[in-house]
Amino acid sequence: MTSPNAELTAWIAEVRKQFPALDVQVNGKALVYLDSAASAQTPMPVIEAMDDYYRSKRSNIHRGVHFLSQEASEAYEAVRPQAASFLGASDPDEIVFVRGTTEGLNLLAYGLGERALQPGDEVVVSEMEHHANFVPWQRACHLTGATLRVIGMDDRGVLDLERAAEVIGPRTKVVALSHVSNALGTVNPVAEVARLAHEHGAVVVVDAAQSVPHMPVDVTELGCDALVFSGHKLFGPTGIGVLWARRELLEAMPPYQVGGGMIQEVTAEKTTWADLPMKFEAGTPAIAEVIGLGAAMKFVLDLGWENIQAAEHAVFAYAKEQLDALPFVKAIGSAPSQIGVYSFEIEGVPAYDLGTMLDQRGVAVRTGHHCAQPTMRRFGVDATTRASFAFYNTFEEVDALVAGLKRVHRLFG
Repeated sequence: MTSPNAELTAWIAEVRKQFPALDVQVNGKALVYLDSAASAQTPMPVIEAMDDYYRSKRSNIHRGVHFLSQEASEAYEAVRPQAASFLGASDPDEIVFVRGTTEGLNLLAYGLGERALQPGDEVVVSEMEHHANFVPWQRACHLTGATLRVIGMDDRGVLDLERAAEVIGPRTKVVALSHVSNALGTVNPVAEVARLAHEHGAVVVVDAAQSVPHMPVDVTELGCDALVFSGHKLFGPTGIGVLWARRELLEAMPPYQVGGGMIQEVTAEKTTWADLPMKFEAGTPAIAEVIGLGAAMKFVLDLGWENIQAAEHAVFAYAKEQLDALPFVKAIGSAPSQIGVYSFEIEGVPAYDLGTMLDQRGVAVRTGHHCAQPTMRRFGVDATTRASFAFYNTFEEVDALVAGLKRVHRLFG
């Protein structure tokens, strides 16, 4: 049996002090927050960085010569090389700030799909994609006459690599794949799929929304051509994310939105676009959110990946052990390479009811199809309950979840 490590428990307890929301009381009970895959909690350094912008740097950026505008512009632009380094990219101009993973993937599906695909071309996605990395490519195919092809998975939720080798071929133009499944926690072999795709000259797009909070992500090691993630899953603000793509791709793609800040020259006859990355950042950006994202990335790196992964792996292993031991709990997905997510169902208990009853005990989980209906369909369910973990979760919180599930089972049994 997995037993709590005293040193690790002390490290988690110290880290939790940085997250004020974890002290919230729910129905008179201590909050047990097991919904980080939807949105992670925010530490004080992020809150303070955004507060500092509003208190002492509040101004628009890039176009002002006055002091506040200069201060805000410097704080904003300092995050671009920081994000590039965070992803192992060498060129800060390959970093585009977007509202989140969804906008970033839509931008790519527009530039690489709707504006580039032709009848006979193919786009490949997996059966375990979040809708944000499925629907935009599906729409691009419908609009252009291209074909969407899907890589399936086995009963454990593991990507079918044999099928991938069959599906990815000379007609493949784009392969879009999640690094980690939001519904199953499966870690996909992105580098291996990327090699297959590049053999046929296809572009590889990675949805890293669920991987960047749990592991170091290096675009060179993954071998991808574009990658997107959201700030709110990385302990940062909502409404901000990062799109990285190779310079050649960004220069070849048309802008997704047009307006102020992304032009070089406008005349009655024509408009020319600004250089990268401004070409893709029309209008006033989410200035405070970008600054907050920078603080979130620094917070994670300061904690250290070794510490983060040790805490997460220990608590998640304990959770799997305890939950798998409950005879009335049916896990959905059991990939050997799995992090952060435990999806399950209890026969005879609708997921929504289960989530509501757990909430009465202060336990926050996610219920539904998790914006991954093809995944649900593969496992023959309409919805699951999902407990998702971060480095601030404790062994005692796992015990609270287990106790809540036992109570629900007794009530429904």
